[in-house]
Amino acid sequence: MILADKITEERKKNGWSQEELADKLGVSRQAVSKWESAGSVPDLQRIIQLAELFGVSTDYLLKDELEHDEVSAYVSTETDDSKPIRKVSMEEANSFLNMKRRGAPIIANATFMCIISPTILIILASLAEENMFHITEAFASGVGLIFLFAMIASAVFMFITYGMRESHMEHLEKGYFETEYGVSGMVKEKRHAYEPVYTRGIAVGVVTCIVAVVPLIIVAIMEAPDYICGIFVALLLLLIACGVHMIIRVSTIKSSYDALLQEGEFSRAEKKARNKLNTLSGIYWCLATAIYLGWSFYTKRWDFTWLVWPVAGVLYAAVAGVMRLFMRVDD
Repeated sequence: MILADKITEERKKNGWSQEELADKLGVSRQAVSKWESAGSVPDLQRIIQLAELFGVSTDYLLKDELEHDEVSAYVSTETDDSKPIRKVSMEEANSFLNMKRRGAPIIANATFMCIISPTILIILASLAEENMFHITEAFASGVGLIFLFAMIASAVFMFITYGMRESHMEHLEKGYFETEYGVSGMVKEKRHAYEPVYTRGIAVGVVTCIVAVVPLIIVAIMEAPDYICGIFVALLLLLIACGVHMIIRVSTIKSSYDALLQEGEFSRAEKKARNKLNTLSGIYWCLATAIYLGWSFYTKRWDFTWLVWPVAGVLYAAVAGVMRLFMRVDD
């Protein structure tokens, strides 16, 4: 149980409202509300006052971060003494979590737009090949490419603006730090409460991506006309985009908790590995984009060249794995 929960529990045991407790401590009701919601932490003098009012020891109020203190001590001894470890306050932690919660749909929406960007081009090109609705190839290419580049440009704008807004917090994902008292407990409580949402989101997203290919298989078996196949390829991309949107949205929020706890992909070892992989990642995805656009414009088979992305994703995982193996050998 974290300090916020203990204050709430002891206050209720004594039958006091937040305002009554605030009067006894000589603070505002808003201050007590922030303490109980883990929005801030009382200073040492207030903790002593709280212990006296509740008739408990200060050890009882403070004794929930021993495990975190041991981890912090380990990090302190393992890092370079010439580089002081940054302290993360309760306010900064909550600000980071709120920023990630607001940013999750932005990143998910931008990724969604990138995936669906060729859909109009695929549909119109399929209709033009069958001379349906008097759609010419020139019209299909023009409108389709305008939509494609508009979607990509909008997505890039969203990625860049969001990245700039969160740049002042990037040290929490890339650097080493310690958290002040109460932060670790608060984050663990919130992560535990979010676990069911995260699990459902990942499950729904993965199942959607798997099911997305079923309609295309059905029309292939039925030997449907080419324009129907083109429409269903667009539908495939739309369903995959929906699944990926869900996965990214819940994963972004979940990763914010892991970042503050410095666990999983945000552990010290993983941060060190990621810093080394950043250069490789930038080169790799620029090359993948160049291959996709070059192949697409040369063959004009936008309904087929999208396969570059899933292949590139699988290959990147393999390349990154090999690089990590070499890094372990070097260490």
